[in-house]
Amino acid sequence: MERQSEKQKKRTIAVLLCCIVMAAAGMTLYLFERQKESVPEYVFTYAENQTADYPTTLGALKFAELVEERSQGRIRILVQAEGVLGSEGDVIKQMRYGGIDFARVSLSQISEYVPEMNVLQLPYLYEDSGHMWRVLDGEIGERFLGYAGECDLVGLSWYDAGARNFYCSNRPVRTLQDMRGLRIRVQESEVMSEVIAALGAVPIQMPYDQVYEALERRHADGAENNWSSFEAMQHYEVARYFTVDEHARIPEMQICAEHTWEQLSEQDRQMILDCARESALYERELWSEHEKQAREKALHNQVQEIWLSPQEKEKFKAAIEPVYEKYREEYGDVIEEILSLSKS
Repeated sequence: MERQSEKQKKRTIAVLLCCIVMAAAGMTLYLFERQKESVPEYVFTYAENQTADYPTTLGALKFAELVEERSQGRIRILVQAEGVLGSEGDVIKQMRYGGIDFARVSLSQISEYVPEMNVLQLPYLYEDSGHMWRVLDGEIGERFLGYAGECDLVGLSWYDAGARNFYCSNRPVRTLQDMRGLRIRVQESEVMSEVIAALGAVPIQMPYDQVYEALERRHADGAENNWSSFEAMQHYEVARYFTVDEHARIPEMQICAEHTWEQLSEQDRQMILDCARESALYERELWSEHEKQAREKALHNQVQEIWLSPQEKEKFKAAIEPVYEKYREEYGDVIEEILSLSKS
């Protein structure tokens, strides 16, 4: 009886040990599978030159979140803000040669490679933001997204960048005559340089992150940008006169490097495109609120807001007519197509 009991104990212990080994093996396999699931198939970089709390940066983060969620973790996009990956011009170069996967850039930067893009940044082209979105959300906008392919990029969606206005450090601009001789910083864009020259001022092409110092040291008398950028980069500290003329609405484009796009399946491409366009709608909502807050903060910091009279604004429009004539020679049809979508 004692021998049988001893054998029974040994058998029970053996069964328990077997169960423990099997459970451990099962747990190991489970953890291995979970670890495989948590390692993404792709990890991409996204370049953004604005601050961490800026609408375009938050739009980029929303885009990355949507992509990771809908790919179930297979695709991860790391958003690098604050310009740590370089200026927008440098970012485009890196994207063309394999260094960066995604970015949000101003249309003016892409127009250096694709001249057709200059049409969308002509001054006083849109009567208001509604007019611009009727253009960009329609067939014309799709066509221009496609033009990004001419410089080895894939256009994904349009981001809002508000209306651009003039601001100066040493004197206000109330009339066209006040523009005479002012040294105005512009983006690295030929069309904007032509516009500034047509208004009687001197264009200075300069990277965005150098503007504060240029205004502070009087290397430039003024610049042109939207309320949000003006406030985010604290330009109100060195430029107290803000003239609201809304001379340009230059949209921004979310882009993907062509070499990155080619790695993806058709299903993943469509998913990323959907996420980009969803994030664009999110960014537009953020932009509207951010712009109001930026204006209020600037005015609170003793910035003087100046509105051009309707008569004076017409003088500005008349002065830049030669710029229009130059582009009408080649792009007259699309300019008329855009103007036809205005309410008036």
